[in-house]
Amino acid sequence: MIQVIDGKRYNTETAESIHEHSNGHFVGDFRFRTKDLMRTKLGAWFLHHVGGAMSDMSVNVGNNGRGGSEDIEPVSDDDAYGFLESHSDYEGARAAIDKYFAERVQDA
Repeated sequence: MIQVIDGKRYNTETAESIHEHSNGHFVGDFRFRTKDLMRTKLGAWFLHHVGGAMSDMSVNVGNNGRGGSEDIEPVSDDDAYGFLESHSDYEGARAAIDKYFAERVQDA
């Protein structure tokens, strides 16, 4: 997906996926929902949202139908760190914190 927001192009095909979090439903399930924290080659952070017809990503389709959708949401460094910290019970999120935000974390 490519989307231009505030004069900046975000491309899920060329950005690096840092950490993806899913609600556990399969892609074909209408309740499927995922958020993928991504980073562009120039270091900009964004969330790639994907969801099914019975998720918060639901959109009108046709006269009375509902479908899933996807969207891009640019996020700040602080928001990217917050997303990773909120999922730090996953090894991939912890590794990303160590790689991109090591200066923000100290041992207790």
